[in-house]
Amino acid sequence: MSRWAMPQPHPSPADLATARKARLVGIVLGGTMILWLGAQWLGGRLGWETRFVFLFDLAAIAAFLWALVVTYQIWRMRRG
Repeated sequence: MSRWAMPQPHPSPADLATARKARLVGIVLGGTMILWLGAQWLGGRLGWETRFVFLFDLAAIAAFLWALVVTYQIWRMRRG
């Protein structure tokens, strides 16, 4: 540690829980996008029926809605 570095306070358990939730939201959003784009590409390459590809769309929408709800919860926790 340099002599100019200010000591940082230890994060509270609530801050750690909030960071864990935010990290999970980021992983879910990134993973959902990668899996959804991969399913769209693979479905086009293999000629899957539209109804099967639509299932991936619904799963992606569900994951995005979950992430939106959890992000709103994080925002409310940070305000309160």
